[in-house]
Amino acid sequence: MSQEPASPSVPDASPHRGWWRTFRGWPWPARWACYVVVALVLLLVAGLVTAVVLVRRPFPQTTGTATLPGLVGEVEVIRDSAGIPQLYGDSIADLMRAQGYVHAQERFFEMDVRRHLTAGRLSEMFGETTLETDKYIRTMGWRRVAEQELALVAPDTRAALQAYADGVNAYLDTHGPTQIAVEYTLLRAGGLDYTPEEWTPVDSLAWLKAMAWDLRGNMTDEVDRVLTRVNHTAAQVARLYPPYPYEQHQPIVLGGAVVDGEFEQDAAPPSAPVASSDARQALARVSTGLGRLPEMLGRGSGLGSNSWVVDADHSETGAPLLANDPHLGISLPGIWVQMGLHCRTVSADCPLDVAGFTFSGVPGVIIGHNADIAWGFTNLGPDVTDLFLERVQGGSYRYAGRLRPLATRTETIKVRDGEDFQLVIRETVHGPLLSDVSTELSSVGANAEVPGNLDRGPGFAVSLAWTALTPSRTADAILKLDLATGWEDFRAAARDFDVPAQNLLYADREGHIGYQAPGRVPIRGPGNDGSVPTEGWLPENDWTGEYVPFAALPHVLDPQEGYLVTANQAVTGPGYPYFLGADWARGYRSQRIRDLLSEKGRLSVQEMADLQLDDLNPMAPTLVPYLLDIADLGSPYYRAGQRLLADWDFHQPPDSAAAAYYNVVWANVLRLTFHDELRESLWPDGEDRWFGVMETMLRRPQDTWWDDRGTDEVVETREDILREAMRDARDELTRRQALDPSSWSWGELHRLDLRSATLGESGIGPVEWLVNREGYAVGGGTSIVDATGWDAAEGYQVSTSPSMRMVVSLADLDDSRWVNLTGVSGHPFDEHYVDQTDLWVAGETLPWPFSRAAVESAGQDTLTLRPAG
Repeated sequence: MSQEPASPSVPDASPHRGWWRTFRGWPWPARWACYVVVALVLLLVAGLVTAVVLVRRPFPQTTGTATLPGLVGEVEVIRDSAGIPQLYGDSIADLMRAQGYVHAQERFFEMDVRRHLTAGRLSEMFGETTLETDKYIRTMGWRRVAEQELALVAPDTRAALQAYADGVNAYLDTHGPTQIAVEYTLLRAGGLDYTPEEWTPVDSLAWLKAMAWDLRGNMTDEVDRVLTRVNHTAAQVARLYPPYPYEQHQPIVLGGAVVDGEFEQDAAPPSAPVASSDARQALARVSTGLGRLPEMLGRGSGLGSNSWVVDADHSETGAPLLANDPHLGISLPGIWVQMGLHCRTVSADCPLDVAGFTFSGVPGVIIGHNADIAWGFTNLGPDVTDLFLERVQGGSYRYAGRLRPLATRTETIKVRDGEDFQLVIRETVHGPLLSDVSTELSSVGANAEVPGNLDRGPGFAVSLAWTALTPSRTADAILKLDLATGWEDFRAAARDFDVPAQNLLYADREGHIGYQAPGRVPIRGPGNDGSVPTEGWLPENDWTGEYVPFAALPHVLDPQEGYLVTANQAVTGPGYPYFLGADWARGYRSQRIRDLLSEKGRLSVQEMADLQLDDLNPMAPTLVPYLLDIADLGSPYYRAGQRLLADWDFHQPPDSAAAAYYNVVWANVLRLTFHDELRESLWPDGEDRWFGVMETMLRRPQDTWWDDRGTDEVVETREDILREAMRDARDELTRRQALDPSSWSWGELHRLDLRSATLGESGIGPVEWLVNREGYAVGGGTSIVDATGWDAAEGYQVSTSPSMRMVVSLADLDDSRWVNLTGVSGHPFDEHYVDQTDLWVAGETLPWPFSRAAVESAGQDTLTLRPAG
């Protein structure tokens, strides 16, 4: 009997059905756990996709077309590989409107935070944590002053401010908060119901007050001198504030004098400073002990800048070269936005053709060059603030022998998730009472010494006089600089640059180089030398109401040396008849630059850029021989660190083991010498003033500052402190890095951490990860040409740095170079958020195209902004 063949097997309709049947056979708890894991994975994927969408949503449109109402003609926005925009239009109004639009594309959240800061309204966004800052700003009235300035500026400036604001608002009108910045999405997720307000011209003007505050001069030194004097002699305090070393470090302007009210660069300077007997008595009174205050709002002691210019005889190009790198606090995004503003056809009707570094929120180019001239800034640092001790009685204060009523006003500060705060602001003839909102200034008022047996009662109030609290026309200077075609135009622009006063360096296509000191510098009465808080009830201590005449301010055109260097050092020699200030940077950076320029002869563009990276430590040649003389460190373990210094060349690249050891020793020397003597707010930061202090003390091995007040029946000397500092440094680096000293590196200690000042300090890990970028190992250091400053009292991380670097070639503007600390974009994870940081860390720069042909050749994206309709 035959048998039917077996049917062929039919494949399962699902290749996974066997797995599924096995899965269904699992116990219910195991299956439920699997469901949960799968659901969590799906949720995670969905969350990541959503997060990517939310993060990318605010990225700017960089190609195609967009409508910008108010334009008369089209504006092209050509961006290069770094996202740097070059704008081309047919009128200044169109270019200003387009600049506002592009700034809003890239940086509006930064702009919005800045205007809340300058208006004293941060608490509306961030709650009680920023209330103290708001109180300060409201008390000084930054925005109130900016509102008055809007009426003072020239009509052309006012028109530019309005066109810029219109461009910003056009962007806001077509983009919701989550399309503007991911930060708004995060703030909304945290419960903030917020929609940005329209931008106004006053918002732009108010930001100039913030910059003026950061660069205000010696107010911190005034405070510190008072608090140091509380428990030290006048002689001890004087050793902590050494005078400027004119014999070692030359000022900016080497000669010249004021003749018949005008500064003449070729006139012979007087041999001694001009000072009245009253002024000398005031200085003597100061030396007996009027005091000083600790730092307040946002000023780092490392703020400064380098800038220098060489003429054609010192340039390989046959024309001037100008370099600039302003040193400011670390921020993310960085403070600058690179940009070009170009009239397609330059004419009397449309004369703008400029490129450089801009502030988001402010129209025009702040530092850079146009088709004819180039300019750079460093902080002049004149003494433009004074603190006055005020005898306040109830609602009055004593002045000129009688009581006067305090001017008062009340402002309401809205606080997110809190109750409104009613702030009462009081003012004297000198200015607002900062001691009403500052516990540190209240301490100064309580401790300040005054001559005679005056009954201080509970202490004095402290008021602030500051030139930035008087309306000025600084905004006019920006547009005038952008349009200047020669030296006289440049000086005319400088005349309006009231605050913050800056050293202005100049070069032009015709081969000229120059320098101008601008700014509103007060002339003080005979009882006030500006060095310490002074008695406000005595009219002879007041500002006279006059300022150093612009014609008398130092300026130089085509100096005989063939170059000019500004790095925050003294502006003139001691014979200059007007008091500009006394608390200058001590000239270590400027003298190093001068020495290198004199050595090199002719420089190329690259050599100018290389000079910006010079990392020689100017204090090390003085301190290291004393460290090498310490013979009894003990075991070979401790001597291993000391041996690194024997053949060290005093340079500080990031891979230097010797630099790491030296800087830890330096921090320990300052700690062991001064922390026992000074309150915490006065601990040395290690800046160049402390170089001068230690240069003197090292020659005085028995100086009383060496002695540790915490040790009984022992008097420490220089050798004791240096020995302990070296031993402590060896132990610290072993803990931090390695047992083997050859494995140490300065960059591993000296890290650049870029952090958002708002959400980057939120304490929420994922949010901080989103907005912060950390861990860049860098070289350089405090008061070095490569000025990556750090605070010896706080740690080795970078606290101030070159915020940008630029070198302008006047022979061929397209041969110029530039780089930003971060990038153009303010949007986390945009490709241009920190794309320039690696270049900056490596000491490299980007090409800076200027001509239309070079811009088009470098261009990668073009956005055309068109008028409505």
